[in-house]
Amino acid sequence: MLVGCTLPAHNLNLFQARRASFRCRGSPLNPLTKRPASAKPLQRIASTELTRLHLSNLEKLLQKQEQPPVLEPIEKNSRNELPENKGSGMLEGLGLARLWPEMKATEEMSPRHMKTLQRLLSKSQEYSPRNSLGGRWREYHGSNDWSGMLDPLDENLRREVVRYGEFVQAAYQSFNSDPAMSAEEPPLPHHVALSDRAYRVTKSLYATSSVGLPDWVDEVAPDLGWMTQRSSWIGYVAVCEDRREIARMGRRDIVIALRGTATCLEWAENMRAFPVQFPGEKDDSVQDPAMVECGFLSLYKTRGAHVPSLAESVIQEIQRLTEIYKGETLSITVTGHSLGAALALLVADELSTCDFEVPPLAVFSFGGPRVGNKGFADRIKQNDVKVLRIVNSQDVITRVPGMFVSEELERKIRNTKMGGVLNALDKMPWSYSHVGTELRVDTKHSPYLKPNADVACCHDLEAYLHLVDGFLASNCPFRENAKRSLLKLVHEQSANVKKLYISKAFSLKLSLERERDRMPMSPCLPSPS
Repeated sequence: MLVGCTLPAHNLNLFQARRASFRCRGSPLNPLTKRPASAKPLQRIASTELTRLHLSNLEKLLQKQEQPPVLEPIEKNSRNELPENKGSGMLEGLGLARLWPEMKATEEMSPRHMKTLQRLLSKSQEYSPRNSLGGRWREYHGSNDWSGMLDPLDENLRREVVRYGEFVQAAYQSFNSDPAMSAEEPPLPHHVALSDRAYRVTKSLYATSSVGLPDWVDEVAPDLGWMTQRSSWIGYVAVCEDRREIARMGRRDIVIALRGTATCLEWAENMRAFPVQFPGEKDDSVQDPAMVECGFLSLYKTRGAHVPSLAESVIQEIQRLTEIYKGETLSITVTGHSLGAALALLVADELSTCDFEVPPLAVFSFGGPRVGNKGFADRIKQNDVKVLRIVNSQDVITRVPGMFVSEELERKIRNTKMGGVLNALDKMPWSYSHVGTELRVDTKHSPYLKPNADVACCHDLEAYLHLVDGFLASNCPFRENAKRSLLKLVHEQSANVKKLYISKAFSLKLSLERERDRMPMSPCLPSPS
């Protein structure tokens, strides 16, 4: 045999013995297999059990899933830093993997994600969750000047900033609904619809201009109406009365909300940009006395024909509320936009110097101009008034009055050889300085707004809240899970929203005008452009 020739002699007999006993047997499950007559028939029960066994094994094989890879923990070096990416491939070497989160966020915000756009354009208002502040409420109220909370932005602080901005929006809406004010009789109570129902309005606030328009203005433009009135409703005082909200915040909060410029005389006061000495600064030995802009101080201190001054109203109401809630943990939060942000600083400064015991004071200002000189900024700091300024890098209002440069550029110049020149300019009468801690956002970071958005959009309060809601950190893209609706922004700033998003909104068959008509009256509107 041929096979036998290839085998060793001592194995040949063994192979032949096994070959004789080998028989070709077919599978017992195959019906075509012929069994020899001598073979015993398989019983039906054994065959059925064997079939079930085969099917069970087959099912386990098909349902078997691949185990997920086990991720090994990343070990840090002695400097508590992550190890460098030393991948052998070209992409790993370029470190493109680190860019993936940003690329993913940009992709998530692109117009191709119709569901995201549709959700942000929906009429239903969605908010970031309100977590319990508890024992940390003083930190969120600025006890440590918001150190470590701004970049990256703490999620609880983001929600609080947006919430205080909506108090100012309620002031805008209340004024826009009824701006006229009688010059012959005291004003009626002003209705304010608050978005936060945990608060109750306790006092209306009025600002009066010390200047008037010439008589010929009424002859040339007799239809101006409320635009020329000297006294106007400018804000309100509200107190939190909901027990659950008080428990969440860790204290009972008193809010003073102030709107921005609206009437002609308020604009006229804004133009009176020369500084005057702050009332109460009578000590001539002070090297750098506090000085503030004349127009802002005029609106704050001037009394109207039938209304007290803004300063008198605020002091009386805060004194009354602190007496009512004496013994409770209280806080005072002053918030404002544009002109309201400037007046908020004057309100907080005067409250900090009152004779009665005043709770912790904090100011949340949006798009506020400079108010006073460096002496005024030092005075605010010495009186322990905490100020968080929300600033849009593209907003020109935040650069006036004074030197028309941003605070960021000013800091860079002071660190150069030209810093001595700026220090000398600080002592000049026309020198103005910002106050407090800055939270800087940028219109260019929004995936929805045009990078070259106009001045009105960059200063608009709704645009500010949109940017804050999407802000993560200075080196991160816009937050992909931003909650704030885009409906107001599209309605009021449609010329500054990217056309691609406008066209996609209509391609989704979202009738924005119908949505607005069917939508119940919103308790807060953005500032007028």
